[in-house]
Amino acid sequence: MTTEKGKDTPPSYTEAMELPEKTAEKQDPAEMLTLKFTKMKVIKNLLVVSIGFLFLFTAFQSMSNLQTSLNMKSGVGSGSLSILYGALVVSCLFVPPFLIAHLGCKWTIPLSMLGYILYMCANFYPVWGTMAPAAVILGLGAAPLWSAKCTYLTQTGVWYAKMTGKTEDAVINAFFGVFFMIFQTSQVWGNLISSTIFKKESNVTNNTYECGANFCPQNVNASDNTNLDRPVEDKVYIVCGIYTGFAVLAAITVSLFLDRINLDKDNNKTSKKVSPHLLISTFKHLIKSHYQKLLIPLTIYSGVEQAFITGDFTRSYITCSMGISNVGYIMICYGVVDALCSFIFGRLVQYVGHIPFFILAFLVHGGCQIALLLWIPNPNTIAVYYIIAACWGMGDAVIQTQINAFYGYLFTDNTEAAFANYRLWESVGFIITYAYNDYLCTYIKLYVCLAVMCVGMVGYAITEMLVRRKQSKSADLSNK
Repeated sequence: MTTEKGKDTPPSYTEAMELPEKTAEKQDPAEMLTLKFTKMKVIKNLLVVSIGFLFLFTAFQSMSNLQTSLNMKSGVGSGSLSILYGALVVSCLFVPPFLIAHLGCKWTIPLSMLGYILYMCANFYPVWGTMAPAAVILGLGAAPLWSAKCTYLTQTGVWYAKMTGKTEDAVINAFFGVFFMIFQTSQVWGNLISSTIFKKESNVTNNTYECGANFCPQNVNASDNTNLDRPVEDKVYIVCGIYTGFAVLAAITVSLFLDRINLDKDNNKTSKKVSPHLLISTFKHLIKSHYQKLLIPLTIYSGVEQAFITGDFTRSYITCSMGISNVGYIMICYGVVDALCSFIFGRLVQYVGHIPFFILAFLVHGGCQIALLLWIPNPNTIAVYYIIAACWGMGDAVIQTQINAFYGYLFTDNTEAAFANYRLWESVGFIITYAYNDYLCTYIKLYVCLAVMCVGMVGYAITEMLVRRKQSKSADLSNK
């Protein structure tokens, strides 16, 4: 085939499927599997992956939002989340290439989902002996789950681009856009479930001076605030049962309806062994790159701020003053605003650059944290809860989209090691924040959050200055 410009192009995948049987018989089995994919089949698999993750994270994200309110006893809720992210760090550096090489993307996804199912089941009897092992298994499975998903969508996106004649970049971006559009709605459905079931568990308290920035976990047992009591066991079991069902449904959906693929670059024998290669390259990148060192505080802040909104805001402000039933409704607001702003900001950055968005995040999150320090939660002004959640979601959208984009822009020659550093330092933020969750009063946590954010923004500003100075020198040299 030739295009109008006369350049040779390979036959489309649909055309290739129509080749005589003799030609097909001579082809490699991996190629034969690839040729079975039509445009409709690619779209079908995109939707299967998206719906599978929607079911899974309808359960997990909502259960995470409830951990510090539901499982306060012995700090098992926040402690399990800290352990989870610790295991995730280890998994990111060793497990994904090994597991994907042996099982393929299709079976890596449902196998990794089993860890999430186990964590949901552990919440039926939330003690350290059940929650800690389940958190470790979930953490070890989370990295290969996301890696397999990204690999699957990227590979099928490449095939779809060849079928349609579109650019690979455009198709892959469109595929991930569809995935995250469906995935982000999990915040709505999961939180709606918990708030509906716990609806009668809320009692507006008059002791709101104990809530907000003044909330101290070590004083909970001495408090007469019934909003902090664990809901009746029957309702807890219903919520856990529904979330476990969603997680099981996710694994079944992917197992039954997702088609197996062979990767175009599937002949790398080294990936079939557990290798320290990524670990070594990660720390080499950290040592050699000054930009990476400067971005560490901001990357840690990404984990700190997410852990604060899901672990501290939900318990210290919402549950303490209004009851656990309101957590879901307010976190729906946070999730929806976060998703919409992520979509909008991700497209605007090409026109205005990164700097205005980081300034916006600094002002919005800084304003929220100062407001949370000064504001005493009052159930009579419920709109304030939603406004703070929405503003925090807007700031988080900037932090998530722009740090990822900035890493991709700075480290084009070493993306694997750079994003391994990103996952490492963001997880450190989660680990530390969840680890001290049950030992510090909320006002101290807010000061920590503010300090890490300020240091992170200074590091980002210095990085921008260095990058622009380097570009200016390169431009001067080229002009000479």
